[in-house]
Amino acid sequence: MANHDHHSHGMHSSGRALTAALVLTLGFAAIEGVAGWAANSLALLSDAGHMLSDSSALALGALAAWISRRPPSERHSYGLQRAEVVGALVNGALMVAVVAWIVYEAIGRLQAPQPVSAWGVIVVAALGLAINVAVIRILRHGEQTLNTRAALLHVMGDLLGSVAALTAGVVIALTGWTPIDPILSLVISGLILIATWRLMGEALHVVMEGVPRHIDLPTVGRAIGAVDGIEEVHDLHIWTLASGRYSLSAHVRLRSLADWPRQLEAIARLLERDYGIEHITVQPELAAEVRAVPIESIRRARGSASADDSAKR
Repeated sequence: MANHDHHSHGMHSSGRALTAALVLTLGFAAIEGVAGWAANSLALLSDAGHMLSDSSALALGALAAWISRRPPSERHSYGLQRAEVVGALVNGALMVAVVAWIVYEAIGRLQAPQPVSAWGVIVVAALGLAINVAVIRILRHGEQTLNTRAALLHVMGDLLGSVAALTAGVVIALTGWTPIDPILSLVISGLILIATWRLMGEALHVVMEGVPRHIDLPTVGRAIGAVDGIEEVHDLHIWTLASGRYSLSAHVRLRSLADWPRQLEAIARLLERDYGIEHITVQPELAAEVRAVPIESIRRARGSASADDSAKR
């Protein structure tokens, strides 16, 4: 119960952080859009669009955090905790679309340079940089789930965009060389794409029931097998239920069932203490029964198959 309460508190923390970040980001997107229109700056209008996409990502993240708090039901016995993983995947896909748009715009500007209001870009980009730093601090205070990390990736991308816009504005103000703006946009897009690829890979790893990357399956099997009275561990599976929540199922062969309650308690304590695995399902099997029945059944089945083949020939 204590673990469940801690996880529930973490999800509430994550949801509050995402909501606060959403309010700040959406507010500044509106300000930047108006400033870009007034300054006739496509760079600022583009960044406002990027901020708007960040707002959508944060809204999606906040919604996923809210959905993941719903209790288990007959249809979803684990609850909807994986909503945050789905949110991370969708946000990753949105980030790829944003990067593709930035690259398209950057290539167009390299081919046909456009005048930029340098000081307008500098002022608004500096303000955007401050806003993004504040949003990142808010998100880092919440629980670091895949969902909040995906939203954080969007904001980091926008922060880098603000840095690029600020740098471009300074260079243009000093030298008048406008190609610096699309060139920096392409560099930042590459960095964002690498981070997005890694995040989506991790989210897909969770969806595909992969073993958590910080856990070594054979090591866990040996640790369980070292518990007194356990002869063998097989059909061992470990997967991530949601960020920070891990599950395990296994079959263990025992010399005797007499000590099973003590052995199960020892396994549960070991897994939670050393690996953070709190939800386990362990099936005990008597070694003699497991060895005798399947082998005999296989022999009979093979004998019948051989007889049938001989009769056909």
